This record gives sequence, C-alpha cells and structure tokens, in this order.
Amino acid sequence: MLTHINIQNYTIVESLEMEFGAGMTVITGETGAGKSIMLDALGLCLGDRADPKAVRHGAGRAEITACFDLAGNTVASEWLKSRDLLQGDECLLRRVVTTEGRSRAYINGSACTVQDCAELGGLLIDIHSQHAHQSLLRRGVQRQLLDAFAGHRDLARSLEQTASDWLRQQRELELLASARDEQTARAQLLNYQLEELDQLALGEGELEALEAELKQLANAEDILRSAHQALELCEEHESGSRRALQLMEDDTHSTRAANSARELLESAAIQLQEARQEIQQHIDGVDINPERLRDVEQRLEAIYDIARKHRVKPEALAQTHAELLEEAQGLAGGDQRIEALQASLDELFAHYERGAQKLSKQRAKAARKLEKEASAVLATLAMEHCRFEVALPRRDSANPHPQGREDVELLISTNPGGAPQALAKIASGGELSRISLAIQVVTAHGSALPCMVFDEVDVGIGGAVAEVVGRLLRKLAANTQVLCVTHLPQVAAQGQQHLQVTKVSDKKSAHTTLSQLGGDDRTREVARMLGGVKLTEQTLAHAREMLEEAAREPA
Repeated sequence: MLTHINIQNYTIVESLEMEFGAGMTVITGETGAGKSIMLDALGLCLGDRADPKAVRHGAGRAEITACFDLAGNTVASEWLKSRDLLQGDECLLRRVVTTEGRSRAYINGSACTVQDCAELGGLLIDIHSQHAHQSLLRRGVQRQLLDAFAGHRDLARSLEQTASDWLRQQRELELLASARDEQTARAQLLNYQLEELDQLALGEGELEALEAELKQLANAEDILRSAHQALELCEEHESGSRRALQLMEDDTHSTRAANSARELLESAAIQLQEARQEIQQHIDGVDINPERLRDVEQRLEAIYDIARKHRVKPEALAQTHAELLEEAQGLAGGDQRIEALQASLDELFAHYERGAQKLSKQRAKAARKLEKEASAVLATLAMEHCRFEVALPRRDSANPHPQGREDVELLISTNPGGAPQALAKIASGGELSRISLAIQVVTAHGSALPCMVFDEVDVGIGGAVAEVVGRLLRKLAANTQVLCVTHLPQVAAQGQQHLQVTKVSDKKSAHTTLSQLGGDDRTREVARMLGGVKLTEQTLAHAREMLEEAAREPA
C-alpha cells in the first residue's frame, strides 16, 4: 500500500508530506485548494507525462517521491527482483521534472524509464479519476474491467500472445507464398548454373596446372631447340673441363693454387655432367603433341567461358559454385519453412481455439455475475429501475484475435421497459458517474492491487445516494487501502483517516498545506462541507452525528 508521499515545488505546493495508513483515507478542502495535486504528483511517479509548467514558479525543478509497502504484494516484488531492484518490503518511486523540460525517474534509487514506472505502478495502485466514467465509454476499457473482475488476466494475456504469434507467422507465410513464383524462377536458374558447374567439374589446382601445360605445349619446338643447344654446350664444357684437369695433373703442378684449381675443375666437370643429365630429362619430358594442345586449349576455354558468364575470375569459380549451392539449398529450405509454418499455424490455431473457448465461458459467467452485483449497487444509488447488461458480441473473423472470440460491451437502460443500449447513447452525465462508480466498486473487490484511489468519482451525486457511496467505499477499504478525494460530507464522514488541504495566499505567492484532522477539527470540516463557511450549531451537530454514526459501522 501507499505509505508516504513527498512533494517539492509542484504547482502551488512548495513542500508537502503525507503519511497514509490502511483503511479509508479521505482528502477534503475548498475548491481550488489543491486536493487533486497529490494525485497528479503521484501520477508522475507512476509514469504520467511530465509538464515543465507544473514546476512551481521560481523553482528550478519539481521532485516527487512515493513510498509503497510491498508486504504481501508478491507480483510487484517479483517484478523488482527480476530487474535487480528489490530492496526489502519497501519501494521508492521518485520523479524529477525541470523547467527546461527534462525528466528523470528512479526506482529504489536506480535510474529507470518512465515505461518501467508505469509498468510497476500498475502493480502497486489503481487510480479512478473523476473522468473515469468517460474512459468507461471505450470498449477496450470495458473488456479490461470484465477480465479483471473475472480474474482471468493470465489466460487473456496467454491468449493474446498466442494470437500475436499466429498473426506474425501468418504474415510470414503470406510473404513466402507471394514470393514463391520468383523463388521458383530463381531456383530453376540456380539448378541450371549448378548443373553446368558440376559438368565442368573443375578440380582443385587444375586451372594452374592446365595453364602451365598449355604454356609448355604451345612452345614445345622452341623449348626443344634451346634445350638441345644447352645440352651441346654442357657437353663441350664438360669435355674442356676434363682436358684441363688432365693437363693440371702433371707432377710439375704441385703448388697450393694448382691443387685448388684441380679441385675446381673436377667439381665443374661433375656439375656439367649432372646439368647435362637434367637437360636430357627435360628434353625427354617435352612432347610435341598437337592433339593434347588442342584438348588443353578447349578445356581452358570452357573454364574461361563459364567464368565470364558469372562475371568472376576463373580462379574464383570454386567459390562461386559454393555460394550458388548454398543459395539453392536456402531456397529449398524455403519450401520446408512454408511447410513448417503451416504446421505451426495449425498447432497455434488449435491452441488458440482451446484458450478462446475457455475465456469465452469465463467471460460469460463473469458477465452474469457483474450484471447482478452492479445492478444491486445501482439500486442503492437510486437507480433501482436501471437495467444493466454485459453483452459479448462474437467477432466476424474466424482468425485468432488478441482479445478473444468476442468483444465486450456494457449496455444500460435507465427507463423501465427500454431496451439496453450502449452507455454513450443512454446515460446522462450524473447517471454515468453513478454507473461508473458502481462498476468500479464491484470490480475493485476482485482487484489484487493493495491500494485504490478515487478522485472525486462522486461528482454529480448528493443526498442519500452520497451516503451510500461513502459506505461502499468504506466497505471496500476493509480489503484494500482506499484514498478518496471528495467534496461530499457524507463520503468524508466515512473515512478512517481525514486529511485537509488548505491554500494559503499572500500578495507574492500561494502555497498548499496539509493537516490531519481529528476530534473537533474534523467535525468543523465536515460541518463546513455541509453548510458552507458559516458554521452553526445545527451544522456542527449534524456533522458530529454523521461521524458518530460512521464510527459505529463495522470496518
């Protein structure tokens, strides 16, 4: 529940602190005193849009801090824990807004996004504003109210996720199907190209070997001629080397230089002999073969032709082959993806149908219960002849819809015998506010939220009906914390805690103060709400009687 709120430099509030307890807390004050400022400031902590104009005049920034007790609120605690923000049973939401328009949000001291604050706020508190009856005209709000009342939010969320998955996969399937003709043409081209490359069957290193062989075959005659000349020269020089060696072997050549020369001549003769043998082997390997030359030329031409078709260098054909094969396999996988998508869609549809049927049954059951309970509350609000219905019209499309197989529409007939119609067509402003309050009170019993705020939801109500409204809110406070901003003494008297907002003005500025009322002070405030500024003994006695009667009622 909400335990504390601190407001600094927000609108006409310079500094304001409020402590809240369990049960029903009423907030009263003169018109324009700033009763709703606390709720507006609280809304900022819960992710509402920040307005730099709301910063108090003369201040650089506004700062609001709200403290919540998480005891028993396992959903909010798990949310915080999953984001490493949990700090015991207390949660602090803080919002800072500057006059330049900058806004910062914090959860337990850690910077976070406004969306995070809104998401967490939805697990901490439920605010019903004086304009809630306007949102009640929207079908989306009506559906959410019924689902919350029925307590099947998890089922509704699961169904929404299943429908979203089905719609996403259906769009993917449609895209794949629409591109199928184009993919088929591409697949045919790829198959032709791959068949051509497969027939070419270019081996690893074959291109380099063929180019080397072509060079040798094309120049065979020149190679043989020059090789024979080299062979002859080697033979001549070998013969000369051996003759020189014989001449130097005479005993007269006994110097060190002569010995060295003999060694060199002998080595040269051996190397020339080995060179001659290598040249001969080279000559033996050269073949003048026109047929082989033609075959090599044709093979290379085939390689070059296919390379030109693919606009790549011949040495890149192997990589091109691999890429085309991968693409062809991917296209083949597209057909498999279509089959898999269709199977998945069938499975999702079956799962959706089971969930949708279950949700429809629960909605129908909850709708009858909501009709009964809301009608009973409306009867206490001087609308006993009102006929309230929850219609569940089926959707036309057979495709999965995120909100289920039916829509939800609240219908009302305020005159006996009249056919129920949509709220916007039938109810007047005052009637709509009472209908809204009745639905909010009834649906709030099923709320898992530990705190509910009602901001002047009793507008347009008075007299005995106002007293009933106060009792309804007090009854509601037995199970959850209720904060109520009101201008009705009948409602204010039902509060277990009473806070008064006062605006103090001078020639330079205006600011709001807050005080907790009890005893005679509270009696005077209720009397003021009953009879105006001038208090009489009669109004004071009436106020005292209202407070005493409310205190005697069971909490």
